[in-house]
Amino acid sequence: MKLLIVTQMADRSDPVMGFFHHWIEQLSKHCESVRVICLQEGEHVFPQNVDVYSLGKEGGRSRAKYIWRFYTYIWKFRNDYDAVFVHMNQEYVLLGGFFWRLLRKRVILWRNHKKGSMLTRISGLLSHTVCYTSPSAYVASFKNSVKMPIGIDTDMFKPRGNADPRSILFLGRLDAVKRPEMLLQALYLLAKKGVAFNADVIGDPTPGREAFAHELRKRFSSVPNVAFKPAIRNDETVSAYTSHRIYINLTPSGSFDKTIGEAAVSGCIIVVGNDALRGVIPDELLVDVNSVDSVLRGIKFALDMNTQSQEMLSRRLRGYILEKHSLSLLSARLMELYGNCV
Repeated sequence: MKLLIVTQMADRSDPVMGFFHHWIEQLSKHCESVRVICLQEGEHVFPQNVDVYSLGKEGGRSRAKYIWRFYTYIWKFRNDYDAVFVHMNQEYVLLGGFFWRLLRKRVILWRNHKKGSMLTRISGLLSHTVCYTSPSAYVASFKNSVKMPIGIDTDMFKPRGNADPRSILFLGRLDAVKRPEMLLQALYLLAKKGVAFNADVIGDPTPGREAFAHELRKRFSSVPNVAFKPAIRNDETVSAYTSHRIYINLTPSGSFDKTIGEAAVSGCIIVVGNDALRGVIPDELLVDVNSVDSVLRGIKFALDMNTQSQEMLSRRLRGYILEKHSLSLLSARLMELYGNCV
């Protein structure tokens, strides 16, 4: 099969989107050729059957330029791909969906946000299949939607040594949607009670939203044993996970944040606010992201687990990700959806 992938970024060094480099590599193993149209191109090393074409964001913002290049590429290469995979951005299906339908290209949209609109429904109608990972995703109720694995590179992420059992990690964007202020308030209260721990908060805000992160650092920089650190490359997150025992993710239900899977398969105990993990982790580790007390109790439960309990849960979580959410499983499922294009 010849596949066209449309995505935000082809850059393995990016802290947020670097993971998608692994997705492209994995999908290329199943395809004769892969053409990638990305909004922004950065550092990448792909197999010989992968070609990348940028819409040009790295050269400056221009919506008109992006749209012109997008149409140029999908027309120019119309005979060089059999199917289309649009990752995260419904706008590309809205722009190209009718064209791809006319040319009988099979279109799969990956969308996992909790919120949506009429435009989301239109993009769903233009797609043959809409993929999601969280049962709380907006598209989960679509007739053509399919629940998918979250796609964790289990060869890259794996346990490596023994981390301090009282070490805590937050890794992600320092944006309001990630609720880092709830974590920091809980850590402040734990420190005030004399609970021993050390915590690293790793991440930068989305450009344009720096004020929120600045206020967080100002309010909580004096909390004992809490360190704020800048965002790191995706391929550097392995050492971050494996050097911490407890991973905190307070993104509300609606998407299955990939960092949860990366942390779990790397050996971390996870404290999350995502209903997708209900029944997978103890109820005490599934917290209400709108309640500081709930977050505090979840962290305290993880800290109070003895070494044997931590190890047992760690092995169970890794097994769960290996069985249900590996990147190899995701790529195989996608190829099944494209079956009649092969």
